[in-house]
Amino acid sequence: MERSLRYGRVATFVYFALNGFLLGMWIVHIPTIEQRTGISHAVLGWLLLLLGLGAFAGMQIAGPLTDRLGARTVVPLSAALCSAAVVLPGLAGSAWALAGALLLLGLGNGCLDVSMNAHAVQVERGYGRPVMSAFHATFSIGGVLAALIGARTLSWDWSPAATLGGAALFGVVAAGAATGGLLRPERNSHDAAGADPAGTTSDAGAGPARIASGTEAATNAGTVRRARTPRRIWFMAVLALMLMLCEGVANDWSVLHLKDVLDAPAATAAFAYGAFATAMTVGRFLADRVAGRFGAVAVLRYGAALGGIGLTVAALSPWVPLALVGWAVFGTGLSGCIPQLFSAAGHADQDAAGVNVSRVAGLGYLGMLAGPAVIGPLTHLAPLNLTFLLPAALCAVAACTATVLRTPAQTPAAVHAQADAA
Repeated sequence: MERSLRYGRVATFVYFALNGFLLGMWIVHIPTIEQRTGISHAVLGWLLLLLGLGAFAGMQIAGPLTDRLGARTVVPLSAALCSAAVVLPGLAGSAWALAGALLLLGLGNGCLDVSMNAHAVQVERGYGRPVMSAFHATFSIGGVLAALIGARTLSWDWSPAATLGGAALFGVVAAGAATGGLLRPERNSHDAAGADPAGTTSDAGAGPARIASGTEAATNAGTVRRARTPRRIWFMAVLALMLMLCEGVANDWSVLHLKDVLDAPAATAAFAYGAFATAMTVGRFLADRVAGRFGAVAVLRYGAALGGIGLTVAALSPWVPLALVGWAVFGTGLSGCIPQLFSAAGHADQDAAGVNVSRVAGLGYLGMLAGPAVIGPLTHLAPLNLTFLLPAALCAVAACTATVLRTPAQTPAAVHAQADAA
């Protein structure tokens, strides 16, 4: 089992990196494809909403399918769909063709996003310690690799169809090659003496944990389980929406902030997003160790608080170097937050892991898309840097409500109830 678990972890790394690589290859070619199809920036903005709509739909489809068929089946199929779809924008010759291509690409991306996160939860359960954040870090590495390869092929004047076609072929091959490492579906593991495989202690949120109450034991013994998503999962989904909205602000506005507010040269302004993305990638490689030692609640609470402080520093700084530090601190703080939410949602109910992850990932993705829509109109009322105080406030809200990651078995009331029962 130990060897299969290691293979499962390696396979999960492959799919996360592949997802980041495929999306990165599309992003690198956006300007070229925009020019090829003859569309305006405004039309492109609307078409990008179709990418998000397709992703949201894919997430809601893949969640139940993953619970029913298992991630071992859904992940490679989703990866193959996402890989095949990435070539379509390069072949589009009109706005309508690009709209259909982005809808399919978003669908494949959403299916892969949810299914591979559900499999990551299964791997994490097997390890009995936090490993989720490192998977998300490899997603970022895949994006960096795409940027390097895309920049080189563009310098060689390769057409988007040729480059994206090569990426699609590579993706299909990689998706098939990694299939053998995926873990088989788990069934009825709640009845294993109600034990927590992660060795959760009384520390608030220390490591991944699942709910193992007497009510759930009765449910798995034959009672029909509720189909309704628990309020706790929806609460996590709202937190994911807020935090991914904050991440979207960095993606869409960090460079403009340095350029327009602090009058930095374009080359210098680009370092704003670079500082954020680099800090987030490094932070995700470290977040698992922090979560294993101090608990998921601490990672979310102090990470969100640190992110809010970093964004506030960036927003109010009159100096470019200090603003760059602020963006880096912002990325460091946010780095471990979303992986902890995904992990907690997946561990809340093993038999509904896919659905629960799809709820959190779906609303979170909508938050990512909402970043430009929220900040843009606010710039008519206040300077761009002051609008960043809104996402900073959302970070503060997430920090104050981080105890949602604490499982019911870890709450003080539950602890006293268990003591009384003993």
